[in-house]
Formats: sequence, C-alpha cells, structure tokens
Amino acid sequence: MPLETKNPETLALHAGWRADPTTGAVAPPIYQTTSYQFHDTEHAANLFALKELGNIYTRIGNPTTGILEERLAALEGGVAALALSSGQAASAFALQNVARVGDNVVSSTDLYGGTWNLFANTLKDQGIEVRFVDPSDPENFRRATDERTRAYYAETLPNPKLVVFPIAEVAAIGREYGIPLIVDNTAAPILTKPLQHGAAIVVYSTTKYIGGHGTSIGGAIIDGGNFDWEKFADRQPALNTPDPSYHGAVWVEAVKPLGPVAYIIKARTTLLRDLGSALSPFNAFLTLQGIETLPLRIERHVSNAQTVADFLGKRAEITKVIHPSRQTGAARERADKYLKGKYGALVGFELAGGLEAGRKFIDALKLFYHVANIGDARSLAIHPATTTHSQLSPEAQLSTGVTPGYVRLAIGIEHIDDILADLDQALRAAGA
Repeated sequence: MPLETKNPETLALHAGWRADPTTGAVAPPIYQTTSYQFHDTEHAANLFALKELGNIYTRIGNPTTGILEERLAALEGGVAALALSSGQAASAFALQNVARVGDNVVSSTDLYGGTWNLFANTLKDQGIEVRFVDPSDPENFRRATDERTRAYYAETLPNPKLVVFPIAEVAAIGREYGIPLIVDNTAAPILTKPLQHGAAIVVYSTTKYIGGHGTSIGGAIIDGGNFDWEKFADRQPALNTPDPSYHGAVWVEAVKPLGPVAYIIKARTTLLRDLGSALSPFNAFLTLQGIETLPLRIERHVSNAQTVADFLGKRAEITKVIHPSRQTGAARERADKYLKGKYGALVGFELAGGLEAGRKFIDALKLFYHVANIGDARSLAIHPATTTHSQLSPEAQLSTGVTPGYVRLAIGIEHIDDILADLDQALRAAGA
C-alpha cells in the first residue's frame, strides 16, 4: 500500500512492506533462497527480457532485499534503489555504471580513505580516471571537466574533514554539461536529502547509521529519477548506446515502460549480475531492523555529538575541534544550508601532544570502542592516519583532512554524562 507521507519516522517503519499476504506476519520475512520458480516459460522469458520485473536469482534480486530497496528509495525521495554487499561496492558501481575505459570522473578530494584508494588506484587500473578537486570552490568541477567526463562525485559530510559539500552548486554545474552528481550521504541520513538539492544519485554504506548496530555490512545506490539521461546521449553513452552485455539493450529505451529507472536497472542487470556484489537476505533483514529506529537514533547521535564538540572546545589539551558547528565562513554557511542546525554525529580533534598523545588517548578509553567504523549505536574512536587513511600518501592524507595527531570520534547514543566522563579521563591520561 503506497504511503501518502514524506515523514521519515513513518517511512522508516512502513515503506515497502505492510504484512505477509498469506500469514499476516508484520515483520518482513527472510527469504533465504537462491532461486525462484517461474510460473511458466512465458513468465521466465519476460523476466529475462525485462518486459516485467520479478525474482530470478538472489544474486540479482531477493524479496527481503527488495523491501529494503523500496524503503531506502522512499526515505531518500528516489524512484528506485539497489542494495549491495558493501558501501565500497556501491561507490564502485555508481561510477562504473556510467564510466568506461578512457572516461573520467571529477571527484571531491574530501573522501573516506577507502573511497580515495578505490578511485585513485583500482578504478585507474580499470581504465577510469578520477580527477580530484578541492570542493571549497564549486567551479573547480567545471575546470576539471572535459568531453569524457561522465559524473561528479562527493560526500555530503566527508569523513574525516567534516566540511559539508556544496551539493546544489556542483549539481547545477553538472546539469549544464549533462553530468550527474553522485553523492555519498553515509554520514548524513535523515539530516539532508541530496536529491532535493539537485544530486542525481545517492550512495550509502548501510553498514553505518542506516543499519546502526554494527552487525551487517551493506551498501546501496538510490536513483533519483530526476536526471534526463536521454537528453544528453552524447555525454552518457553507457545508457544511450547498445549494451552487448544485455542483448544490445539501449537502456533509456529498454526500460521506458518501467519509468525513469534506466540507471538503476542497468546497474542491477549488468554490474550486479556480472560482479556479484549481492547483499545477503539476512543482512537485508538486519538493516531493515536498523532503519526502523534510524530517525530516533539520529536525533540522539546529533545532540550527543554537539555536546561533545562543545566540551572538547573548552579543553586545554586540544588545539582544534573539527565539527560543522565550529566552522566559519562558507563552510558554516553550507553546513547550515544543508544540515539545518543538526551537524551530524562525527567529531574530530587534534591534541596538543600530537601523535603520541593521540595514542595515549585512544588506549585510555574505556567506554568508547577502538574500531574502524562509524554510525554504530555505540561510541567509537580511531586514529585515521594509522588506520582508515594509512594507505594514502602523507600529501593525500592532508588533502582529505587527516593530520598525524587527528582523532575521530563517532558519537553514539549512550547517556551523555557517561560519554563525557570517558573523554575526560582519556584526555587527562593523554596529557600525563
């Protein structure tokens, strides 16, 4: 039953599923199966020819995963979604779906370290060039664009720099040239909707806030259905020329009866089919459980993080606090424009004692977990220069916002007094 609401608190509980028509079960079931019985030979042929949508093989689609995809699309305001086995798969597929050998993508420098490495090395080895530009000036995207540029890419609230990306400004530049903006919104679900600001595609690591409990790796791509791929046929050949991997389908033509879903259908029926980065039905179920409380958790995450940022700003042991609420100028204006006073749950800081003080601080924590993750209900801490961003050169680390003494906190939903008490004792140990 379609919902007549856009309120995330309701969509998180109801979008994509009401009850099992046979048993009346309210919770979505786990369809732990590899394959699906066809009604007859005509039904099977129609599914393979994309004349109708349905289940063929769980590597390509699954009913439990399908509920998750519908819920994510509804929450984000998109037309369809594709769930994948990880956020890394989602980032890779998002670009590989439009860029071929010899093409290029222009990306913000402000990225998660794993994404940077994927773009700078792995995609390069596959023949796709990613050009990194400083997003503080949106015009840098225009300057890096040429006739083979197929997409722009950015993170809404980049980890670890935490300077909000100018979504509308860059999206507008891209649409002049027929270039879609792809936005990784992993650190800002609920807080902002990039599609409303002109982005064409949204990417998530559902491992983080969406799942929220540190139990299941996953990723997702949401198609906004708001980009005219056919209008820019010369700029977007992947969707406008015959695809030999699927019977010579021209995607903008082949799926017209299904709606403006050419991008996401191509990603499912070529990349997911061939590369196999399928989300397991059980992880889809766990992620659905997480989504049900996502709007509530985000409120607590954000309020706790703001209190932590204010607390750290008063400590003599700390030389700098990295949080959107502490920014000024254009960075603060963008944070206010896109996050509207709810600045996310990530907080970074630099200790006066540098690298050694950072190690002491991490080792002294008792409540915080020392793990390579964000978005867990629990509070987490890490030293990016020696972990999540260690594969980058010192220069690349600095361009993403990582200094030797930088510590990143992902603030959880525990009682704020307990969070502050743990930070206080660890800071005192670091300064000892």
